[in-house]
Amino acid sequence: MVCTKKGFRVFANVVMVVLALCCVLPFILLISSSVTDEATLMKNGYAFIPETVNFMAYQYLFQSFGGILRAYGMTVFVTAIGAFLNVSMTMFMAYLLSKRDLPGRGFISFFIFFTMLFSGGMVPSYIVWSQYMHVGDSVFALICPNLLLGGYNVILMRTYFTTNVPQEILEAAEMDSCSEIGKLFHISIPLSKPMISTVALFSALAYWNDWINGIYYLTRRKDLYTIQNVLNSMMNNVQFLKENTLDAASAQIVNQIPTQGVRMAIAVISVVPILMIYPFFQKAFIKGIVIGGVKG
Repeated sequence: MVCTKKGFRVFANVVMVVLALCCVLPFILLISSSVTDEATLMKNGYAFIPETVNFMAYQYLFQSFGGILRAYGMTVFVTAIGAFLNVSMTMFMAYLLSKRDLPGRGFISFFIFFTMLFSGGMVPSYIVWSQYMHVGDSVFALICPNLLLGGYNVILMRTYFTTNVPQEILEAAEMDSCSEIGKLFHISIPLSKPMISTVALFSALAYWNDWINGIYYLTRRKDLYTIQNVLNSMMNNVQFLKENTLDAASAQIVNQIPTQGVRMAIAVISVVPILMIYPFFQKAFIKGIVIGGVKG
């Protein structure tokens, strides 16, 4: 029996190492490719160890350092405000749905679940937000459409409230004349920090990686572009120059732009801040997912 358990541990460790390498190696290849010479990339392809180190891709991107810095600031602002509103609305709705005596609780839960399966589509959504809500060319265009509230997060947090917040404590608080707002802020939220951290991370990642809203709703206010939109615009500009340069002198200059390296550098610039922040949320994130998944 002891040998069997030891063999299982060895097997489990090997599997976890393989899975960890599958997650880490793409990032290593990404960073290595971003600092590899363009000619070497075109000739030999991607490699984990760059044959010829060249930082021209980063030099090209940081020629517009002021624009990138402003876009980072806008991204941080939108992510912070959007995640705060998302978590707040999710908590309020999930707390109400966790009440078994809530009138119409089943219908509301089904309605939220239905939105996870079907949506009205991009065109109706664009018409509602641009023509009726008038969020176009404003910071609200980066916060409200598609990301402000999600059915998955609501159901995840409702399940957590239902299964991990003891009803006896809530009933005792009610007997002490505690209001629903008091029970939410003084009991449910303190006991649900792992799930709140998980939802906050989900929401922050969605806002940080979003570039669709900027393309659709920011038609004149380019100064409101987030880092994803700015980097995407740079990549499109490089591709446009490559395809539409006519005279030989300009073509020679344009061909020196490291197209593949720029794409990799864009990905590195986009993902590095998330990699730096994630370890601080990792413990609460794993705990929230495990408890929500087992008890849900």
